[in-house]
Amino acid sequence: MLEHGGRLRKAAIEYGIAEADWLDLSSGLAPWPFPVPPIPLRAWARLPESDDGLEQAACDYYGAAQVLPVAGSQMAIQLLPRLRRAGKVGVLSPCYAEHAEAWRRSGYIVREVLEQEVDFFIDNLDVLVVVNPNNPTGLSLPPNRLLDWHSRLAQRGGWLVVDEAFMDNTPQLSVASYAHQVGLIVLRSFGKFFGLAGVRLGFVLAERKLLKLLAEQVGPWAVSGPTRVLGQACLLDTQGHIRQRLRTQAASERLALLLEQYGFQPQGGCALFQWLMTDRAEALHEFMARRGILLRLFIHNSSLRFGLPAEEADWARVASALEAFVGEAQ
Repeated sequence: MLEHGGRLRKAAIEYGIAEADWLDLSSGLAPWPFPVPPIPLRAWARLPESDDGLEQAACDYYGAAQVLPVAGSQMAIQLLPRLRRAGKVGVLSPCYAEHAEAWRRSGYIVREVLEQEVDFFIDNLDVLVVVNPNNPTGLSLPPNRLLDWHSRLAQRGGWLVVDEAFMDNTPQLSVASYAHQVGLIVLRSFGKFFGLAGVRLGFVLAERKLLKLLAEQVGPWAVSGPTRVLGQACLLDTQGHIRQRLRTQAASERLALLLEQYGFQPQGGCALFQWLMTDRAEALHEFMARRGILLRLFIHNSSLRFGLPAEEADWARVASALEAFVGEAQ
């Protein structure tokens, strides 16, 4: 399996620091989970039903014509390759590594391309995968550019897959409202913005025929009854959405300034993380980990992703560790 952020138990064992003593900034999640509503006993005792209002709440929240709930968008990433014959897939990289891996495992020829290379390669691709905003770079592409790529692919029966896992803070950049068009597939993650990754919930937005084919691959009852209750409550909490957008954006901007203060200018980011390229990435990751602060390290391009601290004590802890690291280097 590929390496991911959030492996706190592994870090606790490796560094000999109790789990409760860590500050986990490795997973790019909002550090303020939405409140979990009371879960009726029937949600635990009965099989889930698809007419309980979750799908409509998701359609309203995302501005989509129809959606398919799945057990995390990771499930859709792994199943989508089953719906096509083998062909050529472009993945706008660097990005969430599971995308390229899923298509490769299913026998597709995968080319990882840079943003400026897409227009050169796109007419020879069957599928283009874009993470927007990108993880980990934070790159955001405008909807008109994505829709142009979709048009070029769809003319030949191709797909544009847009992973919008980090889009909740910038809904004006989403292409969710266009996902009823043939050949455009949008993936949305629930856990990141709502701070509830453990519930394993995501949504696929696409035209009805494709969603039906994907539902056959997913199978019945993929999303549990309690998750459906919780998901619907969070999606309908409009005041909570406003509060979360404001505080995550403010925290992200504060984090960028904090890194700059100690000589680390982020190269990218979004409302839920900052991304730093530095030739000292491995050393900084190790230094922070020995102090119980877990970051996400990307060895292949010597970069780090910093999630958002939640409390003032967390901010002070990060600042102190950065100051110590810079002091040791002098």
